[in-house]
Amino acid sequence: MRVFQQTQNTGITGKRLTLDNQTTAMNEKVLVLGAGSWATALVKMLSENLDHIGWYMRREEQARYIETHRHNPDYLSQVEFDVEKLHITTRIDQAVEEYEYLIIAIPSAFLHGEISKINTPLSGKYIISAVKGIVPENGLIVGEYFHKHYAVPYSRIAVITGPCHAEEVAMERLSYLTVASTGEELVQRISGMLRSEYIKVTPSDDIVGTEYAAVLKNIYALAAGIAHGLGYGDNYQAVLMSNAIREMKRFTKKIWKTKRDIDKSAYLGDLLVTGYSVFSRNRTFGNMIGQGYSVRSAMMELKMVAEGYYATKSAYEMNKKLKARTPIIDAVYRILYRNDNPVKVFKTLSDQLD
Repeated sequence: MRVFQQTQNTGITGKRLTLDNQTTAMNEKVLVLGAGSWATALVKMLSENLDHIGWYMRREEQARYIETHRHNPDYLSQVEFDVEKLHITTRIDQAVEEYEYLIIAIPSAFLHGEISKINTPLSGKYIISAVKGIVPENGLIVGEYFHKHYAVPYSRIAVITGPCHAEEVAMERLSYLTVASTGEELVQRISGMLRSEYIKVTPSDDIVGTEYAAVLKNIYALAAGIAHGLGYGDNYQAVLMSNAIREMKRFTKKIWKTKRDIDKSAYLGDLLVTGYSVFSRNRTFGNMIGQGYSVRSAMMELKMVAEGYYATKSAYEMNKKLKARTPIIDAVYRILYRNDNPVKVFKTLSDQLD
């Protein structure tokens, strides 16, 4: 994770975005990259509005299973797809060449390896990040990664954030998304692809702040899980989350100074659902650590990527330059990367909270 440089050639603006409720997106050429729970939920959302959806996944057996049985065998298996709408492929370069809009839902730990397989130039594509993580090879958020390494203009980059759990999308429970980009037309198009009776979409031009917030909330969810595993109660959790949103505000302000309301859903709402929900893999991972699991054993038990693990190291290293006050990030880092005793670390942390 690196400091986002505020320069005039970034394409970042302060323009306020609004949604046109008449926006339609029936003919857009959209490819979802990834086959996990969030990718599966995104394909479900897109299926409400699009007649043709590309879907890239690595494993041939998973692709063929979905085509035959109409659902993902590994994630959100209750979701049944109209396979006539799906064009599933395991050939990433060929797929990327064909589609204009690329919705990236590959876990950050595997993103660089998958994207490096692509020979098609990406500078003319629209990149929509739904990753909510850090690219560990270079410490960049996904938007920065595609801008710096593949020359994708910021006006062609968007971010999809919550608060929204894939499991509740599968159940068609009312859910909320935030779509952020400096390109107003791009926000309109992506929003038109995603909104439905059970999906509400809020626009934002804070592409940097919303993406960093989506990363940081995973660290705070880890902290919430560790606290729960250690036996701390609801009172402590409430104070922890209150301090976490203020810590997030200090951190994001150091990166990109713009007018943002940290109490809005893209920031506070996403933090709360990730910190409290039983569906949160980061909270679950933290809970295991608090109960005495080693990092390795917790990863093996979880069987899914906890983005907060990688984000913790990146945020900690980045803050050496930013110098924001981040006691929660520091505490999680000490437990995960220095193997400090969680009981002692959280005793110290509890004296720093207010």
